[in-house]
Amino acid sequence: MTINRDIFDELFVLELANNHWGDVDRGLRIVDDFAKVVRYNNVRAAIKLQFRDVESFIHADYRHRSDVRYIKKTLDTKMPREHLATLARAIRESGCIPMATPFDEQSVDLCAELGLPIIKLASSDINDWVLIEKIATTKVPVIASTGGSSIKDIDDLVTFFGNRNIALALNHCVSLYPSEDAELELNQIDFFRGRYPDVTIGFSSHEYHDWSSSISIAYAKGARTFERHIDIEADGIPVSPYCSLPEQVDEWFRAFNKAKDMCGAPGTSKRIPTLRETDYLDGLVRGVYAARDLLAGHRLVDGDFVLAVPLLKGQLSCRELIAGEQLAKPVSQGAPLTLDALDNPYSRNPSIRQKILDRGLAPD
Repeated sequence: MTINRDIFDELFVLELANNHWGDVDRGLRIVDDFAKVVRYNNVRAAIKLQFRDVESFIHADYRHRSDVRYIKKTLDTKMPREHLATLARAIRESGCIPMATPFDEQSVDLCAELGLPIIKLASSDINDWVLIEKIATTKVPVIASTGGSSIKDIDDLVTFFGNRNIALALNHCVSLYPSEDAELELNQIDFFRGRYPDVTIGFSSHEYHDWSSSISIAYAKGARTFERHIDIEADGIPVSPYCSLPEQVDEWFRAFNKAKDMCGAPGTSKRIPTLRETDYLDGLVRGVYAARDLLAGHRLVDGDFVLAVPLLKGQLSCRELIAGEQLAKPVSQGAPLTLDALDNPYSRNPSIRQKILDRGLAPD
């Protein structure tokens, strides 16, 4: 059975994470601001939430540990299921795809309950097989980040989802928040594409110096799904350096579109040159001119012709010259050797004949 991976192709995942800070209105503002940027740039994007069943996710004996950053932030950003449902609905209505990263089995059930079409597996859970097996029960496509993973972790994951005919994308990811440019290791995209040819390879990015270089390089290397964390400047809450504001994501999308234009067609076959390009090159090709008077019936030999620019319409070029060809009619010294002067495959093939008649400079 062939796995359909089209859902991942040129998909941007905007990671809202916990930047709603437990406030559904703030979350809705983020959705609205970024959905506008998505529509303006005419790209396909998902806005991704994070789901945790807080009561079971944090052990009851440790919920008081406000000195542990992960515990404190999880508690500070807790959101009831109905508010998460509100955000998922708003994402759909905005024209984006609702996604989530579930961090526990109960949250996978919430993904299914809300009908989310894609699930994200965080780098921290790439070998959490209890969670992975639960995610697989949904049968929906999965994007997995690979930060900090071993090659065995990734091999096992690819095999697991492949055996279940579940579409999988692998995001190259460096789990440093933020990442310096020299830490991005973008050559890993080449490695993943070579090792996993049947898996969509993506890039999850946390750098913070610019919003154009890494996505341009990643796209050129073959990454086809992309992820960044997003936030807005509001409510006096500081924006983490690895998060992108709407105007920065706009720059990111523009860089993608420019990279896509510059890369052109998929590199799976030889490109077909444009008419503009062939017309330009035809202007540099030498035409065949008679070096002396040549009679009908004469067979061409060295010394019968010279090659020079310009190439004229209907004239044979250095590309078509074949020694030993017999002239069908006489050609005067200095005159162009035209298609009609010979009876050969070039003159008899209608499509080639027309191409020679149309190219080059009109004679004086």
